[in-house]
Amino acid sequence: MFWFRVLAVAQVALLVRRHLTLLEPDERVRLAKLVAQSKGRPKRNLTGKDREELLGLVSKLEPGEFGRNAAGHLRGSRKR
Repeated sequence: MFWFRVLAVAQVALLVRRHLTLLEPDERVRLAKLVAQSKGRPKRNLTGKDREELLGLVSKLEPGEFGRNAAGHLRGSRKR
């Protein structure tokens, strides 16, 4: 069972990499800066323009597809 979890984590890591490559290198840097600047509170710590930019960058990552694929990998790692 341990190795199934290890493989599931590895698959999700590869999935993250694939989705991050949907952004250009400068977009990845900007995304990291906005996330760090927000400190987990985008409404408080980002301007409206920065929040819009953050949403635009996140939408390019295809979060719906990522969530479905990640859930599929993790669901398969549990023994029932």
